[in-house]
Amino acid sequence: MLALDVRHLNKTYPNFQLKDVSFQLEQGYIMGFIGANGAGKTTTIKSILNMIHLDRGEVHILGKNVAEHETELKQEIGYTFGGIDFYTRSKIKTLTDVVKKFYTNWDDETYHNYLRRFKLEENKKIVELSTGMRVKYSLALALSHGAKLLILDEPTSGLDPVAREDLLDIFQTLVADGEISILFSTHITSDLEKCADYITYIHNGQIINSAEKEDFIESYRLLNGSASQLNQVKDRMISYKTNSFGFTGLIHSEDFDPSLEVKATRPNLEEIMVYFAKKEDMYV
Repeated sequence: MLALDVRHLNKTYPNFQLKDVSFQLEQGYIMGFIGANGAGKTTTIKSILNMIHLDRGEVHILGKNVAEHETELKQEIGYTFGGIDFYTRSKIKTLTDVVKKFYTNWDDETYHNYLRRFKLEENKKIVELSTGMRVKYSLALALSHGAKLLILDEPTSGLDPVAREDLLDIFQTLVADGEISILFSTHITSDLEKCADYITYIHNGQIINSAEKEDFIESYRLLNGSASQLNQVKDRMISYKTNSFGFTGLIHSEDFDPSLEVKATRPNLEEIMVYFAKKEDMYV
């Protein structure tokens, strides 16, 4: 069964348009959702959660249409963003007592296990928590009511490398039995290279690519060569930049001729994003 099935989402704002966004996440996997600020990640997530009225398109979670089964399905969704910024004068315990009433499958034992793991004290006020601790508390709430789909918007933002590594381990443990699935939106692409099974890349409101992580990365090549070699490949490149040594640029693997004496390496996710963004700068 598909954990998440996003079909042809369209939404027009005065200065932005979500254009025919479609992708699928199978149950029991982690999908990294990447894109620059303003690319459409938040609009897509809000669409999945039925928080905005779409011009066209629909979202299915665990085989059910979100618009038709919203109340039921939100029991199955755990959502967290980059921290807790509401009721900041309340204690953790007070806020939790309010939140847990909304979930029929809330599990106090699971919740307290995460508090201990994250070293969170129930009598601390939200305002007293660091950015990283707010993220951890938000995650503790999201993980404590038996959710089958976790939608995590910048969950590792503000965390130090050790804390981030701990969270990535938690995510991988959660999906190990095939019941829980995670949509993980982040700017820290190195986290996704460690834990994601799939990558979906949105740019200017459109899905550029959605595939298994290895297939996604392998579909691009980072080229390095001399200024004279640039003329051999530049017409097929996504974008490139020049320097005193020559050029560096990104190309679709299928567009690269390996017989050319141009150095080709495997890019990382950040490099793929950077060169797609540079493509616009080149043609403005």
